[in-house]
Amino acid sequence: MKMGEQAILKKKSKFDKRLIAVIMPLAWPTILEQALQTVVQFIDSAMVGRLSANASAAVGLTQTVTWLLNGLFFAAGVGFLAVISRAIGAEDRDRAQQAAGQAVLAAVVMGLVIGVVGVSLSFVLPTWLGCAPEIRADATAYFLIINLPMLFRAAIILFGAVLRATGDMRHPMLVNALMNAINVVLNFFLIYPSRTMNVFGLEIPIWGAGMGVAGAATATALSYVIGGVLMTGLLIKSDRGVSPKREHLRPNREILKRCLQISLPNAGERTVVCLGSTVFTAMVASLGTVSLAAHSIAITAESAFYVPGYGFQAAATTLAGLTLGEGDRDKLDRMSETLLRITVFCMFISGLLLFLFPSALMSFFTKDPQVIAQGAVALRIVSVSEPFFAVTLSLEGVFNGVGDTKMPFVISLCSMWGVRILFTFLCVKVWGMGLTAVWMCMIADVITRSLCMYTRYRRGRWQDGLFDHSQAAHQ
Repeated sequence: MKMGEQAILKKKSKFDKRLIAVIMPLAWPTILEQALQTVVQFIDSAMVGRLSANASAAVGLTQTVTWLLNGLFFAAGVGFLAVISRAIGAEDRDRAQQAAGQAVLAAVVMGLVIGVVGVSLSFVLPTWLGCAPEIRADATAYFLIINLPMLFRAAIILFGAVLRATGDMRHPMLVNALMNAINVVLNFFLIYPSRTMNVFGLEIPIWGAGMGVAGAATATALSYVIGGVLMTGLLIKSDRGVSPKREHLRPNREILKRCLQISLPNAGERTVVCLGSTVFTAMVASLGTVSLAAHSIAITAESAFYVPGYGFQAAATTLAGLTLGEGDRDKLDRMSETLLRITVFCMFISGLLLFLFPSALMSFFTKDPQVIAQGAVALRIVSVSEPFFAVTLSLEGVFNGVGDTKMPFVISLCSMWGVRILFTFLCVKVWGMGLTAVWMCMIADVITRSLCMYTRYRRGRWQDGLFDHSQAAHQ
């Protein structure tokens, strides 16, 4: 038997139910945080959807570009989380504080630069994406407003990553929960005009700004400002050894270099995925406003069903970094396998629910029968891919935690552009097919990426030299 085959057989026995007690305290706050964010996203989309299909399309048009800009912060966060969690696992508190100080510098620089880029793009992006003239003004206003407080958005994401690197999942969750609550309340008053509500037979006058799509954007922007301030306060007052001192705010070339080595491939991965999703959305937009609205709402609806996956991914990233710092290879194997199986099981259940109730989900966001019909078919198609997406999420978490981000970038690049974009182009532009074919291309991409990630994980080459490098870093 070959050595590689022996390694595969060995890995198959690595599930360790005892580690569930370690995983769940890290996973549940992020799962709850993601669930709350999803609920608010649902409410946000439903509130906008009550205006019109055009309003839903205007908000959804630039969604993938927003993911791209956010993805740059998340990629930087992966680098800092990997370095800090590894330092804490090795009980090197000084290095953890120094890295946290570099995260502050990164938040300021990236927040300002990306904010300027986002605001500048808002005036041309809807036209570039080929949207219908009737939604162009709303799409521009929405994207402009949510990009103004980019510095605060950087603080939320990067400082949240620093806190999670220490195992503190609860405080970032609470900040995001409060942000979401503020967003919903502000939506209620800013989107709709003044009206009268009947509550238990009483006519109660409700003030409203009547700002429509711009009101939804303003509510989101204000929640970013509040969240950024609160997350900064949590970092300063942290009692887990990462509250940076003044001397830690000077650039540290060695730490920044290591963070960049981890972050750049992850940023590349997020960029190719988001740019691909942007091109993907532009091709959907060419199918018409109804198809674009159905597509945007279906993506929002689906997001509720991979909430567990992102929770376990966050746990995997933190635990992988801490375990690498401890120098325990066997524990890393057992933790990775346990997380993988738990995530797949949870997302199999969520995919089953998505398959059974697609029309009910779409009806929550819109009353347009055409939008509901197209979106329901798309959701039923994508439900099949949820367990495959679980594999990708859990393994990306492990790879990110140990700083192995190059090969996931290559896999994402090839899968997104060689499968999703290529075949969507053929289906829409060459063969004249509709939204159903487009979503079939999307799940083909998800399944391809999952199989590639799983094959790499099973072969075990991602661990080659990993622990030797970790030990050398802390000598």
